[in-house]
Amino acid sequence: MRSIRYQEIAEALRERVRNAAPGSLLPSESELSAEFSASRVTVRRALELVRDDGLIDARQGFGWFVATEPVPQRLESLGTIEAQLETSGRDAQRRVLEFAFEKPPAHVRRVLGVAKVLRVKRVNLADGEPFAVVTVWCPAELGERLSLSDVERHPFYELLDGKLRGATQTIGADIAHADEADLLAVPVGAPLLKCRRVTNDADGRPILMSEHLFPAHRTEFVVELPNDVPSVTPAGLRLVE
Repeated sequence: MRSIRYQEIAEALRERVRNAAPGSLLPSESELSAEFSASRVTVRRALELVRDDGLIDARQGFGWFVATEPVPQRLESLGTIEAQLETSGRDAQRRVLEFAFEKPPAHVRRVLGVAKVLRVKRVNLADGEPFAVVTVWCPAELGERLSLSDVERHPFYELLDGKLRGATQTIGADIAHADEADLLAVPVGAPLLKCRRVTNDADGRPILMSEHLFPAHRTEFVVELPNDVPSVTPAGLRLVE
């Protein structure tokens, strides 16, 4: 029996995505159209067949990607990206891009209250695929004994002396600019989750500030709300202009 063109393309795509990492992006519909010498209507029909199999999914701003369950990051306790990934059964890795002692930007200086910081920028990987771009600022006096190899192998929480009291975490939305898009392997303009965390020592002093950028299809933040606390009021919300 003669096969229909979109079914042939769908079968080729099934074979491709079965060997691809969860969350990785497929070429755009126009690129697939050129690759298979088929119309975009035909390619779209093929993609929809593969989606019906549960192998791929689509989201505005990303296009088509290999189906994956977002990694839930729980907010009830202080933790690291690596711990969250390992809890979800993912292989966690990190790649340090920048390691420098420098003058902090104004918003970091206001929080940490120091004139010099250690800045570390890295990419966190999940099963070999980019999961987050993270920038961490640490007062230079705390970071001076740390090396590049230290921060490649261990989270800051394991490297700093003393106990930590906790952290304040602010979560918002952003879009991927050219640099972030390249590091996260997503299209320019793709939606991102942006998390800013300020970690305090046992005396309540800020000792770490970090900014995390996550592709919106790869993670989600989860918090449990017990029923024995006062009801939330609008004072718990903050508008960003």
